[in-house]
Amino acid sequence: MAETREIQLLIIGGGPGGYPAALHAGDHGIPTLLVDEGARLGGVCLNRGCIPSKALLHVAKIIREAHESAGIGLTFGEPKLDLPKLREFVQGKVVTKLTGGIGQLCKSRGVEVMKGTAAFEDANTVVVTDGDKQTRVRFKNCIIATGSVPTVPKPWALGDDRIMDSTAALLMPDVPKKLLVIGGGYIGLEIGSIYSAMGSAVTVVEAMDGLLLLADRDLVQPLEKKLRAECAAIYLNTKVAGLKPTPAGIVVTLEGKDVPGELTFDRVLVSVGRRPNTAGLNLAKAGLKTDDRGFLTVDAQRRTAVPHIQAVGDVAGDPGLAHKATAEARVAVEVLLGEPAEWSPRCIPAVIYTDPEIAWAGLTEKEAVERHVPHEVTKFPWAASGRAVALGITNGLTKMLFDPETKRVLGVGIVGTGAGEMIAEGVLAIEMGAVARDVLESIHPHPTLSETVMEGAEMAYGNAVHFAGKKKIAK
Repeated sequence: MAETREIQLLIIGGGPGGYPAALHAGDHGIPTLLVDEGARLGGVCLNRGCIPSKALLHVAKIIREAHESAGIGLTFGEPKLDLPKLREFVQGKVVTKLTGGIGQLCKSRGVEVMKGTAAFEDANTVVVTDGDKQTRVRFKNCIIATGSVPTVPKPWALGDDRIMDSTAALLMPDVPKKLLVIGGGYIGLEIGSIYSAMGSAVTVVEAMDGLLLLADRDLVQPLEKKLRAECAAIYLNTKVAGLKPTPAGIVVTLEGKDVPGELTFDRVLVSVGRRPNTAGLNLAKAGLKTDDRGFLTVDAQRRTAVPHIQAVGDVAGDPGLAHKATAEARVAVEVLLGEPAEWSPRCIPAVIYTDPEIAWAGLTEKEAVERHVPHEVTKFPWAASGRAVALGITNGLTKMLFDPETKRVLGVGIVGTGAGEMIAEGVLAIEMGAVARDVLESIHPHPTLSETVMEGAEMAYGNAVHFAGKKKIAK
């Protein structure tokens, strides 16, 4: 017979939505139980996604820089990859350290952690199962933060471990001679670039007519140019008609113009999207509703159709980003505390951690055109940046969108080294309703890449100091 517990706040899922919600609640004295099915807290992001991929991308960048440094007169020996040691660094040091830290934070905030999978019995009860043990938990409030899982279409789910999703690929089982990446989105390109740097001949197949379609084309162009030089091939407007495991490898049938009909690969990475992780939750028993894609429907307070049950993160809809989940978690807890909180960000930054990185916040030029939003665009090329020239990374670009009348910052896009760090300034400008003059009159240190944002803002009024983008000076 299951033990019965009662708690004021139950949080299901210990990822970047769930554990921050638990910590915020604990800070305010709300008795909180955090339930997670994983052996370690942190969810997909920390254990199988954001963090291990960034650790591996750092290693890939070191390898590339070791090769590229010959162009500036510094030559190294050929890098030697010790895969067991690399896995131990990523999983044994980086991931373990961070997951252990979350456990300590929960303990210090008085948050109780329970391992197991949760399933709703009714709108105020879940049953948590951990092996043979079951615990019935009755709650006053609940936050669902179960995240998402990789999507592998049934025709490609053949039970062969050479056909990988992102989780398997990040475990680095080996470095295949030939790797196929199905999907030209950010996950596929990030992981593909890791394997490419480590020696794999990487082929990318994308069904649409471009890579990273959410980003503006002028930001993607420097990355695509570099990827085409590094990869064995990139096929756009191409479909994978079939996968066939053979002793020699995975035989892939392609359909598209001017593409080979069949190719054989040692491994295949399927990276065509993610779906909300709600299987097994028994949502219907709690009266919860999902949209046609399986996401829980929520209001501005992150409340579901059952007001005392909230949802945050990937399970509550796009974009599926860890920082979006963490920000939603704060809103959800503030709502429980009776604060006048709502989810209404002006922008959510996106970062592609390839080399070069791509980052944007606010309105993209593509969105502005599609929505008929009045706008003007400035583009500051990094070839005009002293720091970029000194670092040999002149393929970057800083792009800004402004309201033509008020000069309010509508959007910022950056491609280049460190774009993910620099985009935070754009986020702050958009959230604060800053105008171009606010940015250009904020003195930026020299020489830095961040100066490209300042000079991009200066171009809204005419020419920047280091780049003549316009001849007419606005009054």
